[in-house]
Amino acid sequence: MVQINAFAVEQWMDIYETSAKHNLAETCSASISLNDLLALAPKKDLIDYSQKQVYGAIRGTEALRTNIANLYSPPGSQCSPVSAEKVLVTNGAIQANFLALFTNVGPGDHVICQYPTYQQLYSVPESFGAEVSLWRSEEGNGWGMDLGKLRALVKSNTKMIILNNPQNPTGSVLRREELQAIVDIAREHNIIIHSDEVYRPLFHSLESGQDIPSILEFEYKNVVATGSMSKAFSLAGIRLGWIASLDPEIVEGCASARDYTLISVGQIDDSIAAHALSRPCVDNLLHRNIQLARQNLAALDAFVDEFSWAVKWTRPKAGTTAFLKFINKEGKAIDDVAFCQQLQEKTGAMLVPGSKCFGGGIDFVGYVRMGYVPENDVMIDGLSALRGFMRDEYEKLPLACQATVL
Repeated sequence: MVQINAFAVEQWMDIYETSAKHNLAETCSASISLNDLLALAPKKDLIDYSQKQVYGAIRGTEALRTNIANLYSPPGSQCSPVSAEKVLVTNGAIQANFLALFTNVGPGDHVICQYPTYQQLYSVPESFGAEVSLWRSEEGNGWGMDLGKLRALVKSNTKMIILNNPQNPTGSVLRREELQAIVDIAREHNIIIHSDEVYRPLFHSLESGQDIPSILEFEYKNVVATGSMSKAFSLAGIRLGWIASLDPEIVEGCASARDYTLISVGQIDDSIAAHALSRPCVDNLLHRNIQLARQNLAALDAFVDEFSWAVKWTRPKAGTTAFLKFINKEGKAIDDVAFCQQLQEKTGAMLVPGSKCFGGGIDFVGYVRMGYVPENDVMIDGLSALRGFMRDEYEKLPLACQATVL
C-alpha cells in the first residue's frame, strides 16, 4: 500500500470552511456566475442545450487547448511557445500536478521542491518513493530563493526541480533572471522542471516594467507547467486544469497515465473554460481580478499598519495569498493553530495556520495564510471581525512552543 502524509491544508479547509462566516482562507479569486462571465464578453451560444451529453473530447477540445496555449504568449507577442497539441486538459490543477509527478518521478529519484508550498508538491513525490529535498525560501529576503543553495542540493540522481510561481502561501515570485538560472542548472544536469503556475497570471503588485515569464518561455524542452481555472480565473466550480510541456513525450506520458483517472472533462465545463479564456473575455476577467486584489490588499495594508506591533509580513506581489506572522508584544510567536481555532470560534473569521498546514508542525510557527481576493465586502467584514478579535482576545492567546525554522 502506498503511504502518503495527510494533506494538512485540505483537511483544515474540509473541517472549517463550511462553518466560516467570514472566509479569509479562500485561495480562489472571487467566484463568478455564468451571467457574470457573459457580461464580460457576450456569447449567444455559450452552452448548446441541444447537444447530447456524451463524453467530451478526451484531451480537451481544440478550442480550449488553443486558448490555454495562448495564455503563454509573452507580452506583446502573438506567438506562444506551446501549441494545442502540447496541452492536456485535466480535472483541476491538483490532478495535473498528480499526473505529472506520477509520470515523471519514482523510486530512486531525487526531487528538489521549493518551500514553503502546497503540500501536494512534495508529499506526492515522497509517496512514490522519491527522496525530496526542500529548497527553502528566505523570509529575510522577501521570501526569495538562494540559487547557490539550489546548486548545492543537486545530486547525481536528481530527476526534478519543483517550483510554485507565484508561490503559495507567500505571494512571492521568481523573476526572469532567477528562472533563467534555474533553467541553466536543470539543463546542465538534464533535470525536469515542474512549475505549478496555478496563480499565474494574477500579477498585481510587480515593479514597473517587471514581467514574470512562464517556465515554458525559456526554450528548455524538459519542463512541465500546470494551471487551472480556479485561482486567477474565478471558476473553481468547473474543476478544470491543464498540463503543458514543450516535450511531446512528457505530454504523451501524462496522457497515458490520465487514462486511468479521467476519460474527459465535461462538455459544459470545457465550453465555459474555452469562452473564459478567449479574448476579450480573459482580459476583462483578469482586469477584474487584478483590480479586486489591489483593492483588498489596500484594506489588508491598513490592518497590518494598525496592528504593526503584532503582525509582520512581506507584501505579496502576485496570486491571492499572504503569509502573515503574528507575535506578542515581546516579539514571540503566538500559537497559530490556537489563534485560527479561537478566531473562528469567537468571530466566524477563518484563516489557515502556517505551522500545521505548511510547516509540518515545525516550520512557520506563528504564521497564518490569508486569502485576500474574495468579494470586497467579504474582505472588509472579515477584517472587521479580525480587528475585534485583536482588540478583545488576541493577548490571551498561548505562545508557540517552538521557534520558526526557515
